[in-house]
Amino acid sequence: MPFPVKRVHFGNYVFNIWENVYEPAEDSFLFAENLDVEKGAQVLDVGTGCGILGILAAEKAGNVVAVDSNPYAVRCARENSALNNVRSKMAFMQADLLTALNEKATFDLILFNAPYLPSVEDEAESWIGRSWAGGINGRQVIDRFISEASPHLKPNSRILLMQSTLTNVEETIRKFEERNLKASFKAERKLPFFETLTLIEAKT
Repeated sequence: MPFPVKRVHFGNYVFNIWENVYEPAEDSFLFAENLDVEKGAQVLDVGTGCGILGILAAEKAGNVVAVDSNPYAVRCARENSALNNVRSKMAFMQADLLTALNEKATFDLILFNAPYLPSVEDEAESWIGRSWAGGINGRQVIDRFISEASPHLKPNSRILLMQSTLTNVEETIRKFEERNLKASFKAERKLPFFETLTLIEAKT
């Protein structure tokens, strides 16, 4: 078992951060602070990282499927689910976005702290780089996610997506609406250098 590089706390929860796994930062905590889950909900946590959002969701959810393309993150999140006593409510998959899901799988809530920062190709070569690098305009992963996620929504369900004003949040709202989803800003946090983190909620 790899040795944790760092330990992060959020409320009464604790998360070991393994090597090659994204450490929760301002975006993760803004998301976590505004995460509302209905009791018994079926939840999909895309890009789970250390598992922080999926583990928090599991407190009320019926079950949570946590997905990440990073094999180190999948293992880290699984260990953290046991550490926080929600392992029995969670399933873990290594996959590129939603590609490994059964086409008939649907959820009440889909979570995604997206790789949203504009980047050049070599910045996405490491596992950590892939967790934040969104391509030349920052939208490469976000746009794919929107197109893949909408077929996996139940009636009266939601998507929560974190991104930045560096990546054209109005374009995200428009793309959700093209999929017949009603999107709005749920929470924001201003950062230095003219950037604002934005949590977007899209409803069926």
